[in-house]
Amino acid sequence: MRNAFFLCVCTLFFIEMGVKAQQAPTPSPWENPFSQAKFVPDISLILDGSFVYRNVKNHELEHLWIPGLQHAQAEEAQHGHSHAGLNAQNGFNFNYGELAISSVVDPYFNLTGIFHLSENGIEIEEGYFTTRQLPYGLQLKGGKFLSAFSRTNEQHSHVWDFANPPLVQKVFFGEEGFNEKGIQCTWVAPMSMFWMLGTEVLSGENELSFGKEGFHDPLETIHIPEKDMPNCVTGFTRTSFEWKDFICLVGISSALGESRIGHGMDVSGVEGHGVKAKTQIWGGEVTVKYPMDPIRYVSFQGEYRYRKMDGTLYEKDNQDAIVQSDLIKKQSGGYGQVVFKYGLRSRVGLRYDQVHENNVWQNGLPMPLPHRMYRVSVMAEFNPTEFSRIRFQYSWDHSLYKEESLRAKPVHEWLIQYNLSIGAHGAHPF
Repeated sequence: MRNAFFLCVCTLFFIEMGVKAQQAPTPSPWENPFSQAKFVPDISLILDGSFVYRNVKNHELEHLWIPGLQHAQAEEAQHGHSHAGLNAQNGFNFNYGELAISSVVDPYFNLTGIFHLSENGIEIEEGYFTTRQLPYGLQLKGGKFLSAFSRTNEQHSHVWDFANPPLVQKVFFGEEGFNEKGIQCTWVAPMSMFWMLGTEVLSGENELSFGKEGFHDPLETIHIPEKDMPNCVTGFTRTSFEWKDFICLVGISSALGESRIGHGMDVSGVEGHGVKAKTQIWGGEVTVKYPMDPIRYVSFQGEYRYRKMDGTLYEKDNQDAIVQSDLIKKQSGGYGQVVFKYGLRSRVGLRYDQVHENNVWQNGLPMPLPHRMYRVSVMAEFNPTEFSRIRFQYSWDHSLYKEESLRAKPVHEWLIQYNLSIGAHGAHPF
């Protein structure tokens, strides 16, 4: 609470300094202050779809899980936590539409709204403001947005080099990413090279690593209250530099918060479980790009993350009996990918994902969970223009297991993806 209050005070202070440093320009007497150009924001629409074939049926896929990290889709649906993923079904998929609206509000603020369109409705994916004129290289961002924890998390899916997120991103934050309500402050150092520091105070509602929902059992013998204040703080730093003919981007991120997750705890006669714990996540990333000429390039991108959860696990059987145990999780993973753009419109790529460490202890006893769960993906894409993309991808996923056992179920996936955009759309990040 003190962190959030302090950040709000700093926000008002720096906005006031920015206003005093540079007042709004006076309009020309010949300029119409109500001209249409001043009121029409930049608008863009992106559509993404795919055709998928897997060696498992849809109903089989719904009952596969990643032990110790992610429940099966069918179990999540029972507890009301299910989200349709990208390329979720065999056959045709309408993955999403993305409607983006952005504009300058005045000399002091920008405003952006990004809306996620699906067959089931529309929701606000991001809606935030950014400041324009704070002094000393500072910028504030507030609203609902993708956290700057890692390069991958900040990117929307149409920016990815592959049709699905890295495995470590999926199991730590989910396919929707670490998307929170809160405020962010960044500082860019006044140097010849780029160096940025930042921090965020976030609501911390992500269901896989944090969570604020309280829970209780039917008899109220266990009652964990909901947390109504900001639940997560992040910190990150990034720098970029050139070395010979290589362009490099390096970053480090951290996220600290509490986890409160309850599945089926308040429903009598069914099994359920809940977790109350403290969570730490640390990450490191590197991107290296080698431009061979104005058209061709080779790029490497890699990331490693480590998560520790320390708290209490509550398990309820179908007779509503509660078993309480100490819980410690230490899990880590990463990915590495290489992309080669060999022509004006064509690229190919290879990515290797792995959950390397999957250690879980209950009351000091290790759980028999698999380690080194991995996935390999190969893609080839054709971009007729900067507004259209057709991608072919094959993945061999060795991270999924059958619900009733700890037997791996390798999944082979072939897909064709299209991504089309219209309207004013900002340049993709390096």
